[in-house]
Amino acid sequence: MVFNVRESNRVNRTEFPRQVKEIKNIWIPMTDGTRLSASIWLPEDAEQHPVPAILEYIPYRKDDFTALRDSLRHPYFAGHGYASIRVDLRGAGNSEGILYDEYLKQEQDDALEVLTWISEQPWFTGGIGMIGKSWGGFNGLQVAARRHPALKAVITLCSTDDRYTDDVHYKGGAMLASDMLWWASTMLAYNARPADPVVVGEAWRNNWLDRLEKTPPYVEEWVKHQRRDAYWKHGSVCENFEDIDIPVYAVGGWADGYTNAIPRLLEGLKGPRKGLIGPWAHEYPEMAVPGPQIGFLQECLRWWDHWLKGIDTGIMDEPMVRAWIQDSVPPQTDYFTRPGHWAAEEQWPPAELCDTRYYVKGSDLLTEPVETAPMLIESVQQHGLHAGVFCPFGQPGDLPGDQRNENGYAVVFDSEPVENPVEILGHPVFTAELSSDKPNALLSVRLNDVAPDGSSTRVTWGLLNLTHRNSHEFPEALEPGKKYTISVEMNAIGHKLEKGHRWQLAVSPTYWPHAWPSPEEATLTIYPSENTFLSLPVREPKAIDLELKPFQQPETAVVLEKDILREAKRTRIISHDVVSNVWTLDDFSDEGARKLHINGIEYGSTNHNVYTIEEGNPLSAKVECDWTLTVGRDEWQTSLETKSVMTADEKNFYLFNQVIAFEGDTEVFNRTWKKEVPREFV
Repeated sequence: MVFNVRESNRVNRTEFPRQVKEIKNIWIPMTDGTRLSASIWLPEDAEQHPVPAILEYIPYRKDDFTALRDSLRHPYFAGHGYASIRVDLRGAGNSEGILYDEYLKQEQDDALEVLTWISEQPWFTGGIGMIGKSWGGFNGLQVAARRHPALKAVITLCSTDDRYTDDVHYKGGAMLASDMLWWASTMLAYNARPADPVVVGEAWRNNWLDRLEKTPPYVEEWVKHQRRDAYWKHGSVCENFEDIDIPVYAVGGWADGYTNAIPRLLEGLKGPRKGLIGPWAHEYPEMAVPGPQIGFLQECLRWWDHWLKGIDTGIMDEPMVRAWIQDSVPPQTDYFTRPGHWAAEEQWPPAELCDTRYYVKGSDLLTEPVETAPMLIESVQQHGLHAGVFCPFGQPGDLPGDQRNENGYAVVFDSEPVENPVEILGHPVFTAELSSDKPNALLSVRLNDVAPDGSSTRVTWGLLNLTHRNSHEFPEALEPGKKYTISVEMNAIGHKLEKGHRWQLAVSPTYWPHAWPSPEEATLTIYPSENTFLSLPVREPKAIDLELKPFQQPETAVVLEKDILREAKRTRIISHDVVSNVWTLDDFSDEGARKLHINGIEYGSTNHNVYTIEEGNPLSAKVECDWTLTVGRDEWQTSLETKSVMTADEKNFYLFNQVIAFEGDTEVFNRTWKKEVPREFV
């Protein structure tokens, strides 16, 4: 996770309608005696003129790691007449306790107590909103489903309603090798950092050692649950959308890993709701790349003013959905801006979409079905190395490169060049009549935009573990040679194919390192017929698109002053040893080091992830994730080293995790976890 996103053209506001004060490190007591650490930004006169509240509730350490980003938004909201409250979860930052896993009931229970505490404060006038990106977007929805009477509205960014199908663990029933271990290793390292002695006092060391000893490697639990069972259903608000009866504003970007939840929320929720999808990666829209960035904090205020202050801002008179239709562009692993235009829909699913179908024949996509000879789709383990990262944060190297680098390892179908621009909005779907020669197999699908010069830009992609073809909860082995009709839904997208460009469909039984490979190399057979086709949600431009008011220029409060102790840098290298036939993706990020003027804390980190696989050998797949982190001030200095490794054979996954902690140069903790977990249809 990277928070040093590149500067946008935002305005740094220094003056607001109300003067702001910050209350640092206030303790919020839980009924079991645990205390959560909070920071509060308030209008200076809030006790004389009480205000509604906005809560952000996440585990990422408000006093160092997110201090810079928090300073951009929370004072901004406070300056416009809100109490803006930032709370570290139990077991994170300066909060007490242990964070045993993501999204536990305890996390939600604590949130309800926080909401009650806020509602009892002398500066509070009634009405709380929750806002959060990623983890905070998840728990905003989860807490909304618990129906605390003081919680009146939610803004959820880059989150999901379904923890199994749309998070960093599994996709389409396939294990995400690219992110399952990486995110678990990230939280293993993050959770191992100590609280600040200035805040918690002499107890910091004992609390730190307790946290180190008791916080488990999350990956062990995640790998144990390879089906969509009760573990994943907990916290997945899609299980019963009716639990959420307050207004929800769902926000994300096409480059993010979590966009699919927005259409489902818009369709599934019954109360007031809005959706906003830009070209952005996993970041707030006033900062995110690819741009254009927007005045998102002003948009938030329009939402909060409407639902928390009863001011008619006009936001609910506007279309339910606003989405960026991105233009055809040359393939790059990084875009600062993504050309396109805004489109609007009054409902979701959109009205008047045209289901346009292309059928496969040879290497072609045709507008009419043709029955031809069956086609073999063979496994090539290195297919997918140019897929980019699963959840881009807007860093250089995040996005997929030219798909010509991948297409030789897949079976590819091209349409004729389109005579007029074609816009799609929604989920492309590939439906196929197929068979497999193995009882366990995957199907990965890519939709590309091919320019007249032959360059190929990935538009969207999808993945299905074919043993999950009927159910993610009750997978079934394939019967080798038997024909099945399956559908792979690709990620939702808004895209315009330019005149003279071609649609391109690429299919394969592999997509490393996003998908952990099947235990055996599978060969799929696709049967071209009227049952094998690509379905595109084609949208005609609408008059409403031209009537949309432009967003305001992005603006924030002024970021905290800091010293850069070490500059950030990144390398992402794909290599092939032609002797051993081993392919390696080596991704190294030095996230830099900083010193905050406000409290003197110094912090920094590096992250090194290596994905290796031998051509023709799916059981050679290996993921290694290493972290180093430092947190300190003056004579108080701490550092951490973590290592996480994941491999597999035909029957089991093998997990290795290690944490080593230092106070100064003295090693104070060293523990290794090893776990063997049986494979289940993965």
